[in-house]
Amino acid sequence: MPRFAANLSFLYTELPFLERFAAAAEDGFRGVEYMFPYEYPAEQLVEQLQRHKLEQVLINSPAGDWNAGERGLACIAGREAEFAASIDKAIEYAHALKCPRIHVMAGLRPRVTESTAAALDEAIASWDDTYLKNIRVAAKKAETAGVQLLLEPICQHCMPRYYMDDPKLARNVIRKVRSEHLKLQLDLFHIQQIWGDLTHMIKYQMEFNRLGHVQIAGVPDRHEPDIGEVNYDWLFRVLDETGYDGWVGCEYTP
Repeated sequence: MPRFAANLSFLYTELPFLERFAAAAEDGFRGVEYMFPYEYPAEQLVEQLQRHKLEQVLINSPAGDWNAGERGLACIAGREAEFAASIDKAIEYAHALKCPRIHVMAGLRPRVTESTAAALDEAIASWDDTYLKNIRVAAKKAETAGVQLLLEPICQHCMPRYYMDDPKLARNVIRKVRSEHLKLQLDLFHIQQIWGDLTHMIKYQMEFNRLGHVQIAGVPDRHEPDIGEVNYDWLFRVLDETGYDGWVGCEYTP
């Protein structure tokens, strides 16, 4: 059976954030993940991890101005310096928290005001070029820092216009960057809605050593994993059979 980590951005939300660590430990979790640590001094988070004997297994890179609707910076031309600084900040926190993985938020595709095919092709080329260059920069920083970067496809139902919305795209970026510090994050909630075929997806990514992290939730409403159309008991056995020894993040809304 895989190791399960509580996602504190989704679970125990009836509690103030810093009290969620204790709740997770009391329920038997040994690992935690959450979206963004940056509003807290790293020392406060480290104290909670140590007090409750928890391992920090994943954080996200800064997303820009989340309240203004930003969902990452990697695909946005003209903000390359800001993106590089955001990766530096994520690595700083990852080191402090002894967290080995950082999910790099891709950002939203800018709206294309012109409707011609040529204009759309030009916009897509710009996003692709910017994203690939930024991920190459981030991967070099990760190699120096000794952390792993993750690319997560997110479905358009949940995050319209999100750039990284296809596991094929993630796979192609990983191939082009060619860094052992760049892996795929499979949130099976999203992958079921983008692609389906979860068993073969897991086996294929494991075969090529691309799978860096897994997350789960019930489909389609992101509630408990035993609710909805996905048979997670089956998929947990698949993960075991393929030799996956990482964490499975419980990123669902109770």
